[in-house]
Amino acid sequence: MSLNLKYSTVGQGEHLVFLHGWGVNSGVWTTLIPLLKEHFTITCIDLPGFGLNHDQLPEKYDLESLAKQIASHLPKSCCLIGWSLGGLIAQQIALSYPEKLQRLILICSTPKFSKSEIWPGIQPQVLNEFAKQLQDEFSKTLDRFLAIQAMGSKSARLDVKKMKQAIEQFPTPSLFALENGLNLLNYCDLRVPLANLTVPCHAYLGRLDSLVPVGIADELVGLSSKITTEVLPQASHAPFISHTENFAEQLMTLLQ
Repeated sequence: MSLNLKYSTVGQGEHLVFLHGWGVNSGVWTTLIPLLKEHFTITCIDLPGFGLNHDQLPEKYDLESLAKQIASHLPKSCCLIGWSLGGLIAQQIALSYPEKLQRLILICSTPKFSKSEIWPGIQPQVLNEFAKQLQDEFSKTLDRFLAIQAMGSKSARLDVKKMKQAIEQFPTPSLFALENGLNLLNYCDLRVPLANLTVPCHAYLGRLDSLVPVGIADELVGLSSKITTEVLPQASHAPFISHTENFAEQLMTLLQ
């Protein structure tokens, strides 16, 4: 089944496509877009079940299905930029539909979010707890998740406020997408498939990030010769919120 995903496009120049993370929507890019649209054509696609696509759901909510649906809406030869869960889906798109992309950029994302003995990440019980809390009240669960994302940032309280104000302009996400999105974070592992990556990939990591530990930097480079990494020394999980202007400058330098 093909989904009719809604998206927004502004600007001019090379095509950049942004994919947001779990629990939020394309509103998170609100402060970044004005700094880039004079140089690039920017498309923001809400993930199925989120934002403008809250009512667009694949029968099976897995990486392959999400990648297929989003890839069909991508402009030709674009640079795909994925944050957090959006980065996980972007990796799958790069693996399954490399002809669609010119470049892949990851923002505080990883091929495996859950922690294991040999891989830094989120404790699985934390993700399980969020799944349980969803059944009670999404708003409180989101508040907790946003707080964790901003943890470590000097402007944490302001960062959370900015994100919440931006995403509240969009419809509430589907519970089905929220639950299955957490499953993706908990159980997906693209480390082995990334050996077959053919698209150049640059990964930004926040030194203060408590969800995607900066310790994976060397591990990522070891997974594929196509991957380069860059550590943002003052950033937590959402550098485009906490350090918007600086992040925009670094992104433009990379792309130009």
